[in-house]
This record gives sequence, C-alpha cells and structure tokens, in this order.
Amino acid sequence: MAAVAAALCAAAVVRGEVVDEFGAGASFIFGDSLVDAGNNNYIPSLSKANMTPNGIDFTASGGMPTGRFTNGRTIADIIGEMLGQADYSPPFLAPNTTGGAILNGVNYASGGAGILNATGKIFVNRIGMDLQVDYFNITRKQLDDLLGPDRAKEFLRRKAIFSVTVGSNDFLNNYLMPVLSTGTRISESPDGFVNDLIFHLRDQLTRLYTLDARKFVVANVGPLGCIPYQKTINRVGEDECVKLPNQMAAQYNGKLRELLIELNGDLPGARFCLANVYDLVMELITNYPNYGFETASVACCGNGGSYDGLVPCGPTTSLCDARTKHVFWDPYHPSEAANVLLAKYIVDGDSKYISPMNLRKLFSL
Repeated sequence: MAAVAAALCAAAVVRGEVVDEFGAGASFIFGDSLVDAGNNNYIPSLSKANMTPNGIDFTASGGMPTGRFTNGRTIADIIGEMLGQADYSPPFLAPNTTGGAILNGVNYASGGAGILNATGKIFVNRIGMDLQVDYFNITRKQLDDLLGPDRAKEFLRRKAIFSVTVGSNDFLNNYLMPVLSTGTRISESPDGFVNDLIFHLRDQLTRLYTLDARKFVVANVGPLGCIPYQKTINRVGEDECVKLPNQMAAQYNGKLRELLIELNGDLPGARFCLANVYDLVMELITNYPNYGFETASVACCGNGGSYDGLVPCGPTTSLCDARTKHVFWDPYHPSEAANVLLAKYIVDGDSKYISPMNLRKLFSL
C-alpha cells in the first residue's frame, strides 16, 4: 500500500516545475457551445462569445469575456470545481495549453460543433467531434512525453473524466434549419438522421476508448423546443415548447441510452454514464419558481420577439438586470445560475438524472 500511495503522490518534474500528476484529477471536455471555454476565439468562426457582456459574472476573468457562451461558468467548469479539480480545463487551441497545464485536463469543445462534420456550416468554422477526438490524440502523445507511457495510461484510466456534451447543433444547425438543411431533410427521414448520429458517436466514443479514456459522462440533448430562439421563431406561448425539436431530441436520447448500455457491455473497463439533461432542464423550465427563477422563457441577453430570442448576446443587445433570475442567458444557452443547478444533479444526483451512477461515484472508482 505504501508503494501505491507513493506512486499516487509522485510528483513529476516537468520543464522545471513540479506537477502532482495524480492530484486532483482531470476533465477532458468535448462538445459544443454549452461547454466551449474559448476554442472558437482562435478560429475564424461566426460562432463566438468573446465579446461583452458574455462572461460578466466569470470571476476568474474579472468579468471579462473568455469565449464561454454564458454569463459565468459553464456546466463543465462547475463540475470540475465540484470534483476538486485544481483549475479549469484550458481550451486546446490556447497557446499556453502545454506542459503541466494539460494535467488538469483539456477542453476541446467548440461553439457550433456537432457529431456530424456537416453540422454548423452556417458558422463557417467550428471544431466538430471527429476533429476534437483528433486533437485529443495530440494531447495523448503529449501526456506520454510528460509522464511516460505507463503512467500516462494509469493517469487517464484512473483520474480522468471524459465529458461529451454534443448533439444539439446536429438538430438546431443542421436537420431543423429552415433553409440550409433542405437537402438533408429531403434525403433523410428523422429515423435515418438519428441513426446516423448514433453511428458516428459510437465511432467517436470508441476512438476515445482506444486512446485510454475509461470514465465517460455523455449528456443527452436537452429540450431544444423550449429555448428562447425556438420559442421566438415558432411564436409559441410562454408556457409552451415547440413540439418537433423536442420529439427529435427525445428520439435521439432513447437511442443514446441504448448506445451507452451497449458500450458498457462491449468495452472492457469502460464506464459510460448518461447525464439526463433533457429531463433536468425540463424540470427547471416547468418548475422554475421553485428554484428561485423568475422566467424560463425570456433570454437575459438578446433581442427580438417575445423572448429576446432572435439576436445573440453582444455589446448592443439588451441585458436583464437580474441575471440570476433567468434560466436562459441568451437565445440558446443556460445562465450560470441554471448551470450550477444542473451540475449539482449530475455530480451528486440520483439515477433519474445521472445513471448508472453519479459523477462523484464515477470519479472515486
């Protein structure tokens, strides 16, 4: 036991700095703008959040925008904090994401990204899931150089959580797009499209497994028909959501649950947890006063229509006074206050919202 304890506390001298490689653990984060920590700042993309008032409540930056698509921390930031991670996982494309910094984990997420490479074309550039996994392969080689192959493998398998929050854009900015997606919708039924997503996601998750990822949390797609953007363009009432996006999300989510059960059986040593974001957000939207919110339909930062749901958040859009009282920060994304609640249920909740175990249990294995 003493030898194991010594190994766990072993400090590697990396480029002149002492790094506790098995300290507080690491989060490797994949996905879209719900968890992007600033990767899109480094690419020519129309999907950006590096302008005020985004980040107005992000303490680490002194209230300045970082490229996060919310007023404060993302759900991934908060989960990392709750699990004792020493610092936020830095964006892969940031120039200082090298050396010892990668032992906190790395964030590969990109606003506009999807499971399919075609998703998000409207934004010109984004880092889709295939490329995000390619980028992790680069990090994987850096970890070998940093720790040596055996310890890198142990670090990843024991102390790293791989979180995947993707799929929303495959519907919002691909299949359900009014104009750009007509080719997709004519050629593919909803069933065919969902099956296509699952086929590609299976491949992406399996690739991560072959690179020594073992502890996964995969979020399902939230109730897309309830976001201010969808409610605005479809002109539904305050307590209503748009049916088709929610039906498609539910259809995908059912297949995702089956996929993760299958992977848990097929990939030795892997633990795939399903974060039931759909039901969590639905609970928040339906019973928002119980959680201290004043509205679950109007964006805090945005413009256009009944719910300020057309124009994305930026320096010229209107900004609400009570940011902690809005479930939605902008036409698409939850506020930090909502993210805090969602994270609590995913880290410490029961099997209704996170299964087969919560993240605290997964992390402790």
